Amino acid sequence: MASAALTIASKNYGSWSLRGWLLCKLAGLDFEEQSVASDDPSTRAELLLLSPSFLVPCLTHNGIKIWDTLAIAEYLDETFPKAGLLPKEKVARAHCRSICGEMHSGFTNLRSALPMNLKARHPGFKIWAGAQADIDRVISIWRESLAASKGPYLFGTTPGMADAMFAPVVTRFITYDVKLDSDCAAYCKAIMALPAMKEWQEGAMAEPDEVVELDVEF
Repeated sequence: MASAALTIASKNYGSWSLRGWLLCKLAGLDFEEQSVASDDPSTRAELLLLSPSFLVPCLTHNGIKIWDTLAIAEYLDETFPKAGLLPKEKVARAHCRSICGEMHSGFTNLRSALPMNLKARHPGFKIWAGAQADIDRVISIWRESLAASKGPYLFGTTPGMADAMFAPVVTRFITYDVKLDSDCAAYCKAIMALPAMKEWQEGAMAEPDEVVELDVEF
């Protein structure tokens, strides 16, 4: 029996849940998955207010409860250092923490205009200027990190904390047909090819629940 449990929201819509879940998978943690119904207040807060500050996802491990995504990441890095969630080199670790913090607290326009929805596809989606600025910043972060690490992931050959934090953005770029250069497109392909991402996608496609507010027609 797993000594850990992770409470998550919808796999189709839950961007913060995906981050926490993927971090646990990348760390190699054996955990029990617990889902909260979409009509639960904390779940709807995550999905509709797009905030990382609610109690989903929440990791319980050996009696310790951690409910903030960055806190989950740091806890897993401390507990499973060999997983390589954070780079070993000091400068790279600082850079990783910086871009993860930026993802955690920023990109409000991107979150609002391009909500995560793995089941949907919107070819030729028209992106308004505010969201485009956020997209441009994400692309800049990816280019800089990939140039330094040589890829295929943001900090080298092993997926880690930064990749988990940006994974929902990868799904958004696919859903809303965001145009990318070859390096960023290859990065998206590498993320979606991760076994854990394939597993999450399968769960999302099997989900019966729909959040009407996030299934609007564009």
